Amino acid sequence: MSDFASGPKPYVYVCTRLRVRKSKLIPREDYLRLLNMGIPEITRFIEETQYKKEIDELATSFSGIDLIELALSWNLAKEYQNIQRITPGVLKRFTQSYLRKWDIQNVLSIFRGKMQGMKPGKVREIMVPAGELDKVFLDRLIKEETPERVLEALKGQSVYPVIAAGFTAALEEGSFARVENELYRQFYANLLTEARSGFKGGRQFLQYIMLDIDITNIRSMFRLRADRMQEDARAMMIDGGTFSIEEFQQLISIEEDREFIDTLKSKVRLKPLLLLLDELAGGRKTLREIEIDLIKVQLAQMESFTKQNPFSIHPILTYLEKKKYEIFNLRAIARGKEVNLPTDRIRGYLVM
Repeated sequence: MSDFASGPKPYVYVCTRLRVRKSKLIPREDYLRLLNMGIPEITRFIEETQYKKEIDELATSFSGIDLIELALSWNLAKEYQNIQRITPGVLKRFTQSYLRKWDIQNVLSIFRGKMQGMKPGKVREIMVPAGELDKVFLDRLIKEETPERVLEALKGQSVYPVIAAGFTAALEEGSFARVENELYRQFYANLLTEARSGFKGGRQFLQYIMLDIDITNIRSMFRLRADRMQEDARAMMIDGGTFSIEEFQQLISIEEDREFIDTLKSKVRLKPLLLLLDELAGGRKTLREIEIDLIKVQLAQMESFTKQNPFSIHPILTYLEKKKYEIFNLRAIARGKEVNLPTDRIRGYLVM
């Protein structure tokens, strides 16, 4: 199958527009300035950027950290919805498939909020209705009184079967971690099927998915090794990338850190990743620093894909990811300031 009906012009148009939007994302030097500001100054700074409309709309009802949180979530959701509207043909299909990741995050946030007794307003602040589940539906879920009622309301949705299968165990354990792993395994399996279904541009989409799977699996390896967790390690792995289940299990079972790094290096080809692994061989970085470095490698590789294929799914996904991390950074700074974290500690959470 192919998508010649759309022609090249709409692809050029949307990819060019997203490159312009990407150029307007907050630069590193502004994050460094924000680290020296208080909440009122951060709010004023955000209001002078592309978040002005949301800040102005919400300022009559919210203030402080609540205003920042909600404005960021609203802006991200609107931006993602707008991109789906302007994206043509099969690129729209791939973009929508990718954005279903937010359904998982939103639904799990609602379940966790219910279990922790969070107020509905606080849960609503972190919702990003960018996937199949829209704002109206998510609002309905938030208003349900118990996790059981939320599950009932999800019947008929694509996430329901996996959540229903693990729901009782999740409540007993007080954790949705296993359900989360299964939802993401299903999500990536669906993306791989989509990329291989014969649509034009599927090869480029597959490139991104396999990169995402590999980086996600490597992050999981470092986490499992840091926690000294061996059981259920296979359930943490996502199929479809460079590593087989046996290789994943073997890697996390290696006790000596240097041997783990050397073995991992022998199985990857990505040059930026190999350079990072050389750097990590010294063993002086925290798990959080390693995770941030892996995200930076992924974003750098996505930029490389974009240069190779400037009118494909790559510029769209690169912008979506970078926009996500802009929100992540602004939220980390605001939350850190709210609880008086040291500046160096907040900086360690930023992807810049």
